[in-house]
Amino acid sequence: MLDLAIVIVNYKTRDLLRDCLRSIMDSDGAFSYDICVVDNASGDDSGAMLRAEFPHVTVIEQRENQGYAFANNLGLRHFGFADVAGTAPAPSAPRYALLLNPDTLLPPDALAEMLAFMEAHPDCGVAGPRLLRRDGSLDRACRRSFPSPEISFYRMTGLSFLFPRHPRFGRYNLTFVEDNKSIEVDSVVGAFMLMRQEVLRDAGLLDETFFMYGEDLDLAYRIKATGWKIWYNAAVTVLHYKGESSKQRSTQSIINFYDAMKIFHQKHYASTLPRPANWMIHTGIWTFCGIALARNVLRPPNRKGVASAL
Repeated sequence: MLDLAIVIVNYKTRDLLRDCLRSIMDSDGAFSYDICVVDNASGDDSGAMLRAEFPHVTVIEQRENQGYAFANNLGLRHFGFADVAGTAPAPSAPRYALLLNPDTLLPPDALAEMLAFMEAHPDCGVAGPRLLRRDGSLDRACRRSFPSPEISFYRMTGLSFLFPRHPRFGRYNLTFVEDNKSIEVDSVVGAFMLMRQEVLRDAGLLDETFFMYGEDLDLAYRIKATGWKIWYNAAVTVLHYKGESSKQRSTQSIINFYDAMKIFHQKHYASTLPRPANWMIHTGIWTFCGIALARNVLRPPNRKGVASAL
């Protein structure tokens, strides 16, 4: 049985994808792996580059961009993971699946160390490393709490920024916890999301209602609901350039980001709240979306995208 299936969704990041794949090829460790790249109609000759330079990598080229969740599911199905929760995967399905963004660079020991972490924590269904941005700062999305109405309120009102070290107000990105401390979390980010075969059997694949953003949080929510734990492993560090795909369609990416907030809330929290509260939450989401879009218009091209809206 293959140890690790790596699924990479690419959208107009050909050169970063090349570097990412090379970093995977330089990995150390005694484990077997295979890679599937799903190209979301990039139109930048990513497919041709892959076939010429990485002929051993499976390439699925989409004629249109149907979203991040849809594309990841194509890759997971290629490896034999079943769509429906409670359905056994194909006998050939690998022991682990890794969702990996093309704008990441892995040190040689990253994959082996992450797999060893999973083996040492049998109740851990999902794990992610410490992700650093190009300026050396922590990609705060790599360890998160679920955006419940309470936690989202602290974020939207700015309390999480005013009091980042407070254990209540800092829960959105767990900013009250040191970056170098490994902890159990609600979710890691889909840029590097290592999962056991069993969690996909128990929870199913990504929800394709999410076009881009939020699908990793939703999957983590469903995985934790089945009893598995999710860990942030600070002992492994991976470089994440972040936001390179969203720059290509910055306005639509911002809309997708806030739409994912609405979908997540509607799916997991709306039924527990009265209708006026849900109306206020939806109004707040789209108000902040409008503010983010206005700010994005004023930013230089190299700073456009969802990262500018956070």
